[in-house]
Amino acid sequence: MARTSYLCWSLLTFLLAFSTQSAEMPLNMTQGVTEISQQVYDLHMKIFYICCAIGIAVFGVMFWSIIHHRKSKGVEPAQFHESTKVELLWTAFPVLILILMAIPATQTLIAMEDTSEADITVLITGSQWKWHYKYMDHKVEYFSLLATPRQQIDNKLSKGENYLLEVDRPLVIPTGKKVRFLVTSDDVIHSWWVPAFAVKKDANPGFINEAWTRVDHPGIYRGQCAELCGKDHGFMPVVVIAKEQADFDQWIAQEAATQAAAKEAELKLLAMNMSKEELMTLGEKVYMGYCAACHQPNGMGIPGVFPALKGSKMALEDLPAHIDIVLNGKTGTSMQAFDKQLTLSEIAAVVTYERNAWDNNTGDLVQAADIAKAQSK
Repeated sequence: MARTSYLCWSLLTFLLAFSTQSAEMPLNMTQGVTEISQQVYDLHMKIFYICCAIGIAVFGVMFWSIIHHRKSKGVEPAQFHESTKVELLWTAFPVLILILMAIPATQTLIAMEDTSEADITVLITGSQWKWHYKYMDHKVEYFSLLATPRQQIDNKLSKGENYLLEVDRPLVIPTGKKVRFLVTSDDVIHSWWVPAFAVKKDANPGFINEAWTRVDHPGIYRGQCAELCGKDHGFMPVVVIAKEQADFDQWIAQEAATQAAAKEAELKLLAMNMSKEELMTLGEKVYMGYCAACHQPNGMGIPGVFPALKGSKMALEDLPAHIDIVLNGKTGTSMQAFDKQLTLSEIAAVVTYERNAWDNNTGDLVQAADIAKAQSK
């Protein structure tokens, strides 16, 4: 009996010591930076402690029975069959435990799903392999792509601190405000996940899911797509920057003005032509950001998976088809439409680049006006 009591007390002491250090342990769930994330963490720890208590009780009784009812002590096994009282007890206790666990879990789940009275709404659209953010209360929208240099991915440069968790344009939100997320997808199922917010919401084609967060402290918070969405699933990070309200207001106003000016400049480009050097420089930048993941930086593609552009019949001969596939994509393949993702000049530049890079040398120069004409057909 003394040995059993000592074992139980040892387990209990370990559990109490563990509870004081649980938040700092690297393998434990992170506490996050929002009220909801803290609720999720607290719920996790409550259920964990309940499971530990059940384990201690069950194994304590089991080992006590093994030790004190062993054959060497001459104990004769009891002869009994069904007991209504025992059946009721071992049914009632688990039900009671489940109810005690379900109450806080339900409260947390209801809080997580309550997107009412939001201060700002952001539409998040996933596509292979990037995120599109649209501020529903402002005239601001943009794509967010992986910014990790290709040389790091190809092991030609040492990995950075935030390898595969950095983007060219992060989502920016204000602190102290309830931000509502509308999450959907253009192609396959993605999942927008930021652990620090305790937000992980699937992006399903044709459906809109909702989530929300309220971040109280400025900072940079990172996540990634948490759904297996294709070849470059691992290259689809999420970065959120929380700014003070005044800084956010300044940023959103500047971003709206910049995008409005870009649209005006795009219209002016329709009446003028870019030089080959300008088209090739811009085209290479666009290609490396949007196309190289599939067709490879050298234009050779991946045999049997993604077609090569170097020496391809379309890139060398069929200019209208080339423009059409970049604009509208190809149904049933990973080739997506870039009509709404890139500007007229960017599409013109990337088509020009693909038709003149890697010894293709067609000499074709595609201008923004050519893309606008193709759009109108």
